[in-house]
Amino acid sequence: MAAYQRGDVAAFDELVTRHERPLYAFLRRFVGDAATAEDLLQEVFLRVVNAAGGWKDDAKVATWIYTIARNLCTDQARRAVHRKALSLDAPARAPGEDGSTGTRGDHIAAGQTAGDGISGGDATAGGLPGQAAQGEAAAMNRQLGGQIDRAVNLLPEDQREVFLMREVMDMPFADIARAVGASEATVKSRMRYALEKLRQALTDFRDGESAKVKGVGIHSTGRIT
Repeated sequence: MAAYQRGDVAAFDELVTRHERPLYAFLRRFVGDAATAEDLLQEVFLRVVNAAGGWKDDAKVATWIYTIARNLCTDQARRAVHRKALSLDAPARAPGEDGSTGTRGDHIAAGQTAGDGISGGDATAGGLPGQAAQGEAAAMNRQLGGQIDRAVNLLPEDQREVFLMREVMDMPFADIARAVGASEATVKSRMRYALEKLRQALTDFRDGESAKVKGVGIHSTGRIT
């Protein structure tokens, strides 16, 4: 960053290369929408350019950039909530009146993600037993991944951002604390609560799957139901 401040344009390209992928992953998981994450990613680097003169070399570049990203995510969440409130206040319209059934912001505010849901149909139907087993395992993995995404989205915002900074960005707790403006102890506490809630969500998912398996019984007719 110091090199970029001195006019080295190539230094900014290196900055983008180093942080682009993890930043996008953080933004994507935070806002739950790929297109919005792309827009925010561009906005992050635009703000980095505009604010480069104010960066001080005693601050970690990564922490500074993720603070910008976090603030943008918070602003985006507020706008999404505002749009949702406006849509609830507006007169009800039958689906299809204007050719649409809602805005992307509505879906974000509702906590939906692009990865939610599993496509219907069994691609392995009529195939070999081994292929069917692989298909079932893949379907289970998709279900588990969707459950994790939904559980992360349902975390309180302060816990979700700490979890994502730690797990997606691999940031030290000290850097996260500086980025969110809280003590390191508070950040660790938020992480602990987030992990507890995610563990509970996964336990509930596994219990639900076990209940489905136990619900399959053999009746006196010999049929499996």
